[in-house]
Formats: sequence, C-alpha cells, structure tokens
Amino acid sequence: MSTFTIARLTFYEASRRKILLAALLLGVLFLIIYGLGFHYLMLDVEDSIGIRDRVQLNEIRNFLLMAGMFVVNFLTSVMAVLTSVDTVSGEINSGTIQTLAAKPIRRWELISGKWLGFAVMLTLYLLLMAGGVMAIVYLRTGYSAPHPFRGLGLLWLNVLLLLSVSIFGGTFLSTLANGVLVFGLYGIAFIGGWIEQIGSYMGKVSAGQVAIKIGIITSLIMPSEAIWRRTVFELQSPLVKALGFSPFSALYYPSTYMVLYAVLFLLAAFAMAVWLFSQRDL
Repeated sequence: MSTFTIARLTFYEASRRKILLAALLLGVLFLIIYGLGFHYLMLDVEDSIGIRDRVQLNEIRNFLLMAGMFVVNFLTSVMAVLTSVDTVSGEINSGTIQTLAAKPIRRWELISGKWLGFAVMLTLYLLLMAGGVMAIVYLRTGYSAPHPFRGLGLLWLNVLLLLSVSIFGGTFLSTLANGVLVFGLYGIAFIGGWIEQIGSYMGKVSAGQVAIKIGIITSLIMPSEAIWRRTVFELQSPLVKALGFSPFSALYYPSTYMVLYAVLFLLAAFAMAVWLFSQRDL
C-alpha cells in the first residue's frame, strides 16, 4: 500500500508543477497546429492528385502521420526526463526524502512509488499526444497506420525507459549531473541511430558496415533510438518499408531481440536505482 500512496503523492506533486502545465499547453498547441497543417496540406494534395488515387494518398497520409509521431516521441522523451530528473536527487539535497525515509516505509517502496507516479503521468501525456495525432489523421482522412497499438506500446516503452534511467541517475548524482547523463545518453543513441541509418545506404560495404556497427553499439549503450526506429517499422506503410525512401525509414530495423533488450535495460536501471538508494546514507 505504501507504494501506491507514494505514487499518488508523486502524481499530485508533479501535476502541480509549472513544467507540466507548460508541457500540456504546448502539447495542445502542437496538436492544433498539426491538425490545421494536416488539413490544409491534404486539401492541396487531394486537389492535385484527386481523391481516387487512394494508394498515393495513403502514402502521403502515412508520411505526415510519421512526422507528427516523430515530434511526439521527442516531446514525451523530454517530458520523461524533465519531470523526473530531480525527484530523488532534489529531495535528497533538500532533506525532504529524510522525512519519508524516517517513516515505516521501505526504501524500495519510495523508489517504486515515485516511478509508478511518474509512469502514470507520462502515460496520460503520451496518450494525449500520440493519440491526438492519430485521431487527427483518422478523423480527417479515415486513415489508420499499420499496427497502431504496437507503435503506441513501443513509444510507451521508450518513455518508461528514460524515466527509469532518470531515476537511476538521481540516486547517486546531483540534479544537474543527472540531467546531463540522461540527455547525453539520449543524444548518443540519437546520433548513433542516424549514423546507422545513413550507413545502410552507403555504396562502400566497409564504410556502411562500420556505420552500422556504431549504431548497434550506441543502441546497446542506450536503446531509446532503436525503440523509436522499431516504432517506425510498425507504423509505416508496407510500400515505404519495401522501398526505404522516407526520411523515417531505413534498410534495417531493430529486431524483437532489441525490444527485449530495452525491456531488460529498463528493469536493470530500475533495480539498480532501488539498490543504490537502499545503500545510500541520507
């Protein structure tokens, strides 16, 4: 029961922060701008190629959907870090955590409760953003991406992955250092994924293989970008997957084993956070 109590208090505390209000307002603004842009772009496209060319229309709809989901992935990732980066380290420095730790609550319950509270908040935010983009596309055109629930599940995994790493870092780093750590890992994964994607199109086999290996190594260090590319694989149309000409596509996609690795990575980060916090002097 203590875990759910901490989770509820964490959720309420996070909901009162101005950063969450700003994120919600900007998220709604993004959906409004995206909806208007999508509507008028589709008007021009439908006038140009006609509404009977369903195959070409669906490819354009899928491309615009992926553009929106790319922004959603970035916004939810940033939200996962900014809202949780000081949840442990900040309370340790301020002494607030000592008050909770002095009560008959196990330390693992504190960490798991905080994780659960932020997980619920970020899940709701993800549903608002990703569900909003999908709903806009569907209500305007009747188009639905392939495997939308798989895509949402992978985005959710990515958010929880970053949340777990953020809480893990907060157990032994200051707030600023923890932010640098998580965003640094996210940046390494991002650039490594793009190097791998570009390398898959290189003419020289040796250069391409080196680029792909760099991408694989960075995915093992931090699998966030690999999960995003797997999300792309699930949401993109079969034609784009086959041709590989979209900015969001690649010749190679992370396998199911990489998804399992990301789950294990998440669990390991959470377990290490619990262990380090239980060993730390408060």
